[in-house]
Amino acid sequence: MVPHLVTALNGPLHDLEKKILEATPAIERWFRLEWQEHTPPFYCSVDLRNAGFKLAPVDTNLFPGGFNNLATEMLPLSVQAAMAAIEKYCPDAKNLLLIPESHTRNTFYLQNIARLMQIFRQTGLNVRLGSLSADITEPTPIDLPDGSQLILEPLERSENGRRLVLKNFDPCTIVLNNDLSAGIPAILEELNEQTLLPPLHAGWSMRRKSNHFSSYDEVVKKFAKLVDIDPWMLNPFFTKVNGINFHDGTGEDALVAAVDTILAKIRKKYKEYGIKEKPFVIVKADAGTYGMGIMTVHHSDEVRELNRKQRNKMSVIKDGIAVTDVIVQEGVYTFEQIKDSVAEPVVYMIDRYVVGGFYRVNEERGIDENLNAPGMQFVPLAFAQQHAVPDMKAKPGTAAPNRFYMYGVVARLALLAASLELEKTDPDPEIY
Repeated sequence: MVPHLVTALNGPLHDLEKKILEATPAIERWFRLEWQEHTPPFYCSVDLRNAGFKLAPVDTNLFPGGFNNLATEMLPLSVQAAMAAIEKYCPDAKNLLLIPESHTRNTFYLQNIARLMQIFRQTGLNVRLGSLSADITEPTPIDLPDGSQLILEPLERSENGRRLVLKNFDPCTIVLNNDLSAGIPAILEELNEQTLLPPLHAGWSMRRKSNHFSSYDEVVKKFAKLVDIDPWMLNPFFTKVNGINFHDGTGEDALVAAVDTILAKIRKKYKEYGIKEKPFVIVKADAGTYGMGIMTVHHSDEVRELNRKQRNKMSVIKDGIAVTDVIVQEGVYTFEQIKDSVAEPVVYMIDRYVVGGFYRVNEERGIDENLNAPGMQFVPLAFAQQHAVPDMKAKPGTAAPNRFYMYGVVARLALLAASLELEKTDPDPEIY
């Protein structure tokens, strides 16, 4: 399924699609060379927005949930990609420890964990689940809606203190599906004999969106030269504002100034391309996910006029962590619709391979709002049509494989940016 693209502003996108399709051999070679220089994150999901005149990533998640929302036709590709990823770190791996988020009541999330276990088992690994939750003190079964069961077990350190184990289970590789928003638990630190994927500094206790989008700027500038396009077509403007307190108004002037600056830059671009839409920005916490600490702003006055409920909503993210730093990011409209509901593509990757994705659909949200909110649903992308083989004869904007190929290209640009970001923020760079 390809959603209807609701926009008359199809010229720039058609031009963008045409240029990317014509440059396919050069693009794939460019990625191949980049991956010789940089190591991709173990896995990743990227939220994209398609405005018709612009296709850009707005969020990159290094601990993706939602693998249960991928089409089952994509499972073999996921298994192959997982094999390639594991072989890099532990070629003779036998046992894999998967550490999920501590919230055990979200059945959708747990189905994601079940899907990940299925993928890893198909690669030839024994997989068990270790929980960071203090409530898990013995093997604890959890029933899933499909009748299957997960067993969460308490984590332990080995006798020598250098390895993370479960009872009668010593893994070579540990995969985190926990974004460490609340900080790094002591039990995960100083594991000298095992590979932790992704590394600890990929977690939200240390990671910042501003670092990611700075790296994305670098990547897109190089890519845009390759295919001869304006980098802005693939890249949202952004700036960072530190020292915010939404309750007492500290930092409000700086935030207002940042909103005005980004809106002015967007207006200039809209004028350049004859775009009639109204510019807007997204203000969001510099760390964290789950659609928390995020708001749409069309005019800087809206920042000063926030009511108490809105200030409360902006001041904390997941696990009750206070928001003090935000990024002001160019808002990218989504003009894709499925059955009159606003939709945005989310692309999933394992290692350097696109392994599928879905449309996040939310009939309660508008074209300029965050869709990662109550009311959202998921429609698997028909990547089974093989995203990597575009249809060169199709008219621009008409062929599903071409749309998916473009999604895959932009998502891999964000993946490459995440790779650079992790290199730059690595506290122990000499390990590489």
